[in-house]
Amino acid sequence: MPMSRIARRGLLATATAAALLTGGLATLTAHAAEPLPQPAVLATPTVPPAAYPNPGVVNGDVGVHDPTIVKTPAGGYLLAHTGDNIALKTSTDRTTFRNAGTVFPNGASWTTTYTGGSRNLWAPDLSYRNGKYYLYYSASTFGSNRSAIFLATSTTGASGSWTNNGLVIESNTGNDYNAIDPNLTVDAGGTWWLSFGSFWSGIKTVRLDPATGKRADSTVRGLAGRGGGAIEAPVVFRHGNYYYLWVSFDLCCRGADSTYRIMVGRSTSPTGPFVDRNGTAMTSGGGTQVLARHGSVIGPGHQAVFADTDSEVLVYHYYTSSGAARLGINLIGYDTAGWPFVY
Repeated sequence: MPMSRIARRGLLATATAAALLTGGLATLTAHAAEPLPQPAVLATPTVPPAAYPNPGVVNGDVGVHDPTIVKTPAGGYLLAHTGDNIALKTSTDRTTFRNAGTVFPNGASWTTTYTGGSRNLWAPDLSYRNGKYYLYYSASTFGSNRSAIFLATSTTGASGSWTNNGLVIESNTGNDYNAIDPNLTVDAGGTWWLSFGSFWSGIKTVRLDPATGKRADSTVRGLAGRGGGAIEAPVVFRHGNYYYLWVSFDLCCRGADSTYRIMVGRSTSPTGPFVDRNGTAMTSGGGTQVLARHGSVIGPGHQAVFADTDSEVLVYHYYTSSGAARLGINLIGYDTAGWPFVY
């Protein structure tokens, strides 16, 4: 797809940040362990820019929706996003991306009960742990909570190399939640959690068994909600002494009419309670805005967060004025009170 003028400009708040996004990355050692090394605290800025930054410079195949990125053991990047049979892209430098096929080139017949026969699978979540890639992904249809989250694993991440590990959690009209938009978090004690949710009563989390990547018990815990309003795409990411719950408020998937915006709250526990900067509980609609529409960057959202060797990184999609979905990447800083911003 042709790049938009916005994505080509990719202005950052400082020349230093631009340099970080366009290259000069340190190479990971051949041995990859989880979690990946945290970036140096001294390199993290504490003063937010005066205005929201544009996305950093990316090029190549950057037409994506609901992106997730993981650093590979070799030091490159593997990106997955919503698409038929889950689309894959690769990059050597976090700047230039190339199509790399699909997770399931022969289809994913086990998902069609939830998709109405469609091959389009949503909102993947990638991580690299225990010497293999874990991919959680959603199967559903718009406006329905007849939905499911599945798990696939691969030792290489390549198209066609993925093993179907089956159903993790499903929802239906008898549930007050929607089983889409998964995100895996491993807490400081080594416990695995899968957050998920969209609309209905909001964002939930379940505990997983690290040996299988599947549910460890039957408890579903609430993390955030807007009284049935638009909240989805959770990411729980640990920084310092806090777990930060990143979510998207308002409406996705309407092209240039999208109103998506990225919000955050924090807690000392991966299961909450999460509050925003003002102390409002995220279960009561709280959330501190981190990124929203600015200029011609429309509806930024469905974010992912990961720690690279130079910085923590926010990955998301946004829409151009033509309605095309594009990959957005910015770096993350923290102010003196410990609240994140992008630059």
